[in-house]
Amino acid sequence: MQSCNWVAWVRVDTQTILSIHHNVITQNPRISLTYNDHRSWYLHIREVEESDRGWYMCQVNTDPMRSRKGYLQVVVPPAIVESMTSNDMVVREGTNVSLTCKAKGFPEPYVMWRREDGDEMAIGGENGKFNVVDGEMLYITKVSRLHMAAYLCVASNGVPPSISKRVQLRVQFPPMLSIPNQLEGAYVGQDVILECHTEAYPASINYWTTERGDMIISDTSRTGDKFETMSQNTGYTKYMQLKIRSVGPADFGSYRCVAKNSLGETDGLIKLDGNKPHI
Repeated sequence: MQSCNWVAWVRVDTQTILSIHHNVITQNPRISLTYNDHRSWYLHIREVEESDRGWYMCQVNTDPMRSRKGYLQVVVPPAIVESMTSNDMVVREGTNVSLTCKAKGFPEPYVMWRREDGDEMAIGGENGKFNVVDGEMLYITKVSRLHMAAYLCVASNGVPPSISKRVQLRVQFPPMLSIPNQLEGAYVGQDVILECHTEAYPASINYWTTERGDMIISDTSRTGDKFETMSQNTGYTKYMQLKIRSVGPADFGSYRCVAKNSLGETDGLIKLDGNKPHI
């Protein structure tokens, strides 16, 4: 009668006996055993965890004893460590900013920063413009309004899926104003548009005043008003227009464009002169 050799599975690093012959010894409910004609023995681990990583040995009680070892490598996709990663930030223009991104996984994740809009990141120095910055830290010296954007921290380690976190950087600064044409000319009876551009964050309150300081208010629901104010926002920039219909002699003079927010106020003057009609 042929003797039956017993087979055991052992966790090498902890010297834990997992199974002996037909019996599972470990209390770990995720481990099970199957065999085929007492020739092939299989150790099964369900829902593998990082703690399962390590050396395993199959041992046969022959004389001499025979064994074979194998290493179970457990890879883990990257995950952002929220408690150690920057959240959305609001900073004053001119300060230094550090954005931090911490990721875990196995193998150790590679971390990089980039702008969500794909623009280059100007992070200091004459040659400090990059599409991608490697590493957990993104350091920006003397932050300006040009840095105001959403930044993506991307972590990858070859185990899908890669993961990212979006960090919105908002830069506060007082209003600045520019006027394309400080002197405008118009004929009596002509419609004319005055234009003013402002930049501010937080968003500024913008309005027009007459030479006497009266605020110009237009009612867009009514047609034919003397004045119509229009504005268009693009990020922290606001494009303002003042339309004066059917210019008359009383409309010539100076008009003031005003912008103010919690950090300051600024204004600019546009002079409207009358043009002599061609004879």
